[in-house]
Amino acid sequence: MVGPSSLVALIAVFVVGVVLVIWCVEVFIEAVAQSAVSLGISGFFLAVVLAGVDLENAVLGVTAAVVDLPGLALGTVFGESLFVLTVAVGLAGLLVPFRMDVPRAYLLVLVLAPVPAFALSIGGTIDLLEGMALVALFVPLLAYIFWRERRSETTYLLAEEVQEVVDLEAERGADPTAEATDGGDRASRATRESNLDIDLDLDEFVPSLEDRSGYVSLLVAVLAAVGMTIGSGLTVYSAEGIFVAFGITGLAFGATVLSFIASLEELALTVEPVRQGRPELAVGNVVGSTVFYMTANVGLIALLHPVATGGDVLTLHWPFFAGSLLVVTILLERGRVTRVGSGVLIGCYVAYWIANYL
Repeated sequence: MVGPSSLVALIAVFVVGVVLVIWCVEVFIEAVAQSAVSLGISGFFLAVVLAGVDLENAVLGVTAAVVDLPGLALGTVFGESLFVLTVAVGLAGLLVPFRMDVPRAYLLVLVLAPVPAFALSIGGTIDLLEGMALVALFVPLLAYIFWRERRSETTYLLAEEVQEVVDLEAERGADPTAEATDGGDRASRATRESNLDIDLDLDEFVPSLEDRSGYVSLLVAVLAAVGMTIGSGLTVYSAEGIFVAFGITGLAFGATVLSFIASLEELALTVEPVRQGRPELAVGNVVGSTVFYMTANVGLIALLHPVATGGDVLTLHWPFFAGSLLVVTILLERGRVTRVGSGVLIGCYVAYWIANYL
């Protein structure tokens, strides 16, 4: 039995672990982006990879699977997927109703990417071989979007911080004498000077690597990966004690509390581009994240531990995910996200939390 003092300690360790994971991911992204520019790696390819892979979710999910908590791991997948589709898109639409012309091909990818995982879930378990298939599916989907983006003038797959890297690389290509920091500095100033400053990640606490060599940046990336591992270990260890103390399942805890905290950065990656008149970046974040969650992320968890997909997974999590995905797809297909539609999305997320604890 966990006493009050022990529960407070577990909650403190949980918060510290989550913050450490998110901060280390920020440092990792900054280090990899800087080393890519310094070492001549394609900034565009880097953007596609980093925007499509949610490292916080992957690290927490994989750690939970390793310590024999696949329910908690799967909960983070559904919870973060729902958060991106409902809260991130919904809040962006409430603050600044926006219009955009999303290619039908991307809407098809958004809708069809979760189908294999759902089909495998009907059998009651996603095992090793099925996990390998889901991970393998992520590669051609990412390759297709990469191929399509190279043929288009409008880029849909760039997260905000990676957009700075690509702008910087393009500027340096046009003017070899340009300073490597100009593009990022201007983007940072534009963000800071915006009317409504929403800074939901830890960028201000990430050390600058602008004047460091590519190899130093790579070393920092490795150290950040170590920090992610430590933070995720603390988070999963304390999370188990918390949901046991409150008498809830790991699936419900991962789908609500853990995924909510780990997903807060997604607000910045969705709301900020919309406020700055770049809704295509928000759409790219939604498409890329959803594809990753429902293919590679579920697959990685299943590679480490068979995932039970019966019970609440089929009767609660999949229906809420499918409903939210349908609403988002309709809004994007119509070409506008209104306040009414945004209110429906946020209402879906509130109902999802309530349903998890009934």
